[in-house]
Amino acid sequence: MTKLLDTCARELMETAPQIMQSIRVEMRRGHGSDISIPQFRTLRFVQRNPDSSLSNLAEHLGLTLPSVSKLVDGLVKQKLISREESTHDRRRLTLELTDSGESIVNLARVGAQANIAKALKHLSSAELEIIHQAMQLLHPLFASQSDSSLKKK
Repeated sequence: MTKLLDTCARELMETAPQIMQSIRVEMRRGHGSDISIPQFRTLRFVQRNPDSSLSNLAEHLGLTLPSVSKLVDGLVKQKLISREESTHDRRRLTLELTDSGESIVNLARVGAQANIAKALKHLSSAELEIIHQAMQLLHPLFASQSDSSLKKK
């Protein structure tokens, strides 16, 4: 069991970056936008975490608060994110996507998903079902880790 566990962990560590690189390539194709990967990751984080704070975003991106603040300033100037006073704590700013930001994220996701589907189309139905089942097992394991780190803030 331990050997299989180690093998699975190693394979995930080797495959996940390759999948992410494929997504990055698709993102760089533009889809009507000239945003960078860190900007896209910021937009996607804010989309998935409404009313998120700069601290949450900094932790997610692995950047310092000043770096994230500068990144968000640029997205605010591009009218892709709005920065508002929290309704719960006036000392805290929350981030939300604008309609333009939402549109960019959704277009990029559709393009990246189509690119992944293109790569997977050569697999059999049985192989696709295996991947589907694996993703259903993995998603809650890793989603709970990222959710719990956000709740600490």
